[in-house]
Amino acid sequence: MGASTLGGKAVAAVLTPSATEGPYYPTHEMRTPDIDNDLVKIRGLVEEAGGEVFTLRGTVTGNDGQPLAGHRIEIWQCDVNGNYMHPRDRRSVDFDPAFQGFGHDVTDDGGSYVFRTIKPTIYPGRTPHIHVKVFDGDREILTTQFYIKDDPNNARDGLFNRMSSAQADAVSMVFVQGATGTEAAIDIVV
Repeated sequence: MGASTLGGKAVAAVLTPSATEGPYYPTHEMRTPDIDNDLVKIRGLVEEAGGEVFTLRGTVTGNDGQPLAGHRIEIWQCDVNGNYMHPRDRRSVDFDPAFQGFGHDVTDDGGSYVFRTIKPTIYPGRTPHIHVKVFDGDREILTTQFYIKDDPNNARDGLFNRMSSAQADAVSMVFVQGATGTEAAIDIVV
């Protein structure tokens, strides 16, 4: 098994646990024309999204530890106000028009991906989380969610609590100061 290092702490790789897609996966028609890996800056807008910006990075590897190049990774999440970019999310607060809400990256030769987004916020009834999908071509190979390590709301979240402690650690973000500011790394093993 491989290992990942974040802030000097080595973590043994485990298969990344799958999780529900959730009710607010943005269809192609709902997405902004700008669906790159920078969710806090929409092309053509001066304003940046509200919230605490951070860089999410990691690798996608097979269970043999080999990097998976050319895999599409998608993320989507609610905005700083807890709203999703989805017509079925009918909360009374408007969606942040400067937040992209959905983005994707394609892994490089080393299996690496990177996103610029906001720290996840609370959505009613859930702990802060980011939804994630990984594709090999057109084939979806994983749907999961990333969480904030040691967030007090994790203890009350049904999806988070279904995981073993090793699985929870594999999808829990630890924020550190990096070269570009606040960063977190999650290595995905499929």
